[in-house]
Amino acid sequence: MHHASELVADAAERRWAVIVMAIIALLLGLMIFTSLHWATMPPSRVETIDVRTLHLKGEFVESNLGTMVDKDGRVVARLVGQQYSFTPQCIVVPVGVPVTFRGTSSDAIHGFMIGRTNANTMLIPGFISTFTTTFPTAGEQLMPCHEYCGTGHEAMWAKVRVIPAEEFFAKAKAAERLSCVPG
Repeated sequence: MHHASELVADAAERRWAVIVMAIIALLLGLMIFTSLHWATMPPSRVETIDVRTLHLKGEFVESNLGTMVDKDGRVVARLVGQQYSFTPQCIVVPVGVPVTFRGTSSDAIHGFMIGRTNANTMLIPGFISTFTTTFPTAGEQLMPCHEYCGTGHEAMWAKVRVIPAEEFFAKAKAAERLSCVPG
């Protein structure tokens, strides 16, 4: 009887050793596949920018910040994070139209998420963050900074005003960039 229980225990230990080795081999295989795949196809493109001239020339001068319709018809919202605010403080976007956000930071790591959406990114000095999202419903949503950036961090937020697409494109024809300020 004692010999039979030893054989059962040996068989169970061997079975579990094979299962554990198979799991380890699978994890190693996934690590190798992922590293080779990312080496040939990086997860995102990396754009850099000089923070010393950020406000003086190029894409992120103040006259380019906010939402506008590019020459190719894409809706693009550009913003800059700096201690302790976003510029612009309010971004206007259309309902149901893809909006490409392009942002950077002038001083520290910032980040933002837009309430009730999956929009969430980090703004790192020297790099441009880009993502595209669509807002399914009209309304106003908060956009707080979610990366601690100093003693004024808790007051760093902006808002996104989502308006009907027809209203957005009518306003876009009349102005270079859109603002939440009436007029």
